[in-house]
Amino acid sequence: MVPVFSDESSKDAQELNEWLWVFPLNNLCNGSRSWWLGCDPEPILIDCPPVNQKTIQLLKKLALGRIPKIVLSNREAHGEVRKLQDALGWPVVVQEQEAYLLPGLSKLEKFCEEYTTVSGVRLLWTPGPTPGSCVVYAPPPFNVLFCGRLLIPKKSNFLVAVQTRRTFHWTRYQKSLVKVRHWIPRNPFPRLASGVGRNDFGGGKLYEWEAWQEHIQAK
Repeated sequence: MVPVFSDESSKDAQELNEWLWVFPLNNLCNGSRSWWLGCDPEPILIDCPPVNQKTIQLLKKLALGRIPKIVLSNREAHGEVRKLQDALGWPVVVQEQEAYLLPGLSKLEKFCEEYTTVSGVRLLWTPGPTPGSCVVYAPPPFNVLFCGRLLIPKKSNFLVAVQTRRTFHWTRYQKSLVKVRHWIPRNPFPRLASGVGRNDFGGGKLYEWEAWQEHIQAK
């Protein structure tokens, strides 16, 4: 079956460097933002970008004949991942708590606590924002922590954990923040990429580790 694509996004994906791209906010994913990491031999697409012909053509070009994995960092970021997979045929990785949301999806890989891709990219289960939330760490030479919904841009210069009406479990959320700080390698600390945000709040860029603020804002 040939997928039917939604209207073309009015904004294009942006190349931040030769191995990192960031996609426009996906309105079908409660403002989620997708990232492309061009690691070898298996690149990864983190979360589902707006699915349209422009996106499909770019992803095929970036793949360079390789078979990337689509990693879903939380249930808010699934979007039209089924349509995306129909167009590309790429496998999908999701934490097992949220696999039930994708019934019948082909090439679905589930993990419990941690997962490591062929390229050495590491996933860690960080429940709280949603039951199956995870963060994605790309080790050097990339050294970037993709935070999913764990850390959200606040204005343009720092990231915070935010409790909202959609937050699954606030206590687990706070425990996950501590868990990540103990899990992540140091010397040097990685830069941070949020999986959510508004364009006017500095989304779609890499933050230095120090941008992670200790205080928690509830709303």
